[in-house]
Amino acid sequence: MSNTFETAGRLDWREFRNPNNVKAFRESDKNPDVIHLRGDTEAEGANLRPASSEIRGGPGFRVNTQFESVSNRQIKQLSETPEISDALNRMFTMDPAIRNVVNEQSLYGPAITVKVYPGDNLMVHKALDIATPGDVIVVDTSGLPRNACVGDMIGNKAKHVGVAGFVIDGLVRDISGLREIGLPVYATGITAFGPLHRGPGELCHPISCGGIVVNAGDAICADSSGIVVVNKNFVEETINHLRNQRKSLEEYTANVKKGKFSNEWVDKQL
Repeated sequence: MSNTFETAGRLDWREFRNPNNVKAFRESDKNPDVIHLRGDTEAEGANLRPASSEIRGGPGFRVNTQFESVSNRQIKQLSETPEISDALNRMFTMDPAIRNVVNEQSLYGPAITVKVYPGDNLMVHKALDIATPGDVIVVDTSGLPRNACVGDMIGNKAKHVGVAGFVIDGLVRDISGLREIGLPVYATGITAFGPLHRGPGELCHPISCGGIVVNAGDAICADSSGIVVVNKNFVEETINHLRNQRKSLEEYTANVKKGKFSNEWVDKQL
């Protein structure tokens, strides 16, 4: 006969850890309202814990501290997000559902990437140990529309570390506190529902945020128009393209404002 514990009523695992209660909870294998625990003796049964999916080291629990990053010089040469998006063939702009929920500040800086288990933010806390002044913490929550993964406690810590702000494909909470802190926080919304702090999660490995792949060290460009990711491997090429196009774009814009333009190009496309 197996050791089994009755599940009638509210399940209290503390009762099962008491060896004196093991006999009282032993039932027939035919009882459908029981949980079967391995162990041939009462003592073994008393020491077991409820089983769940195991969490182990390796993929899903990795922290990377060695990666190349865009420089402050490169960040300062990036322009407004619509121009950057055009320079990237309109391919690397995040979901517009992610917006600044705290203030109207823009947010430019190198990415510190965080992937969390839905409903958890353990690795967001760990990111504060790796982030340097000016970094942007970018969080992949798998788009969970339930729990917040950032609140005013993390916000206060991030401000003291020098973090420039957050981009999150999920929710935040403690909005009044975040507004007092003043860091730009781009997220999909606000809730009172807080996260757990258990993991798993990954830090500074590739993530997906707002439908775009983000690597640690990529350039994050966020303003009132949206959020664009510039891969660190072609950020210099993007800067050169923006520089070369800037003069002609300024001239074209000035002429359009004066009413000087032609739509011949439309007919050529038709």
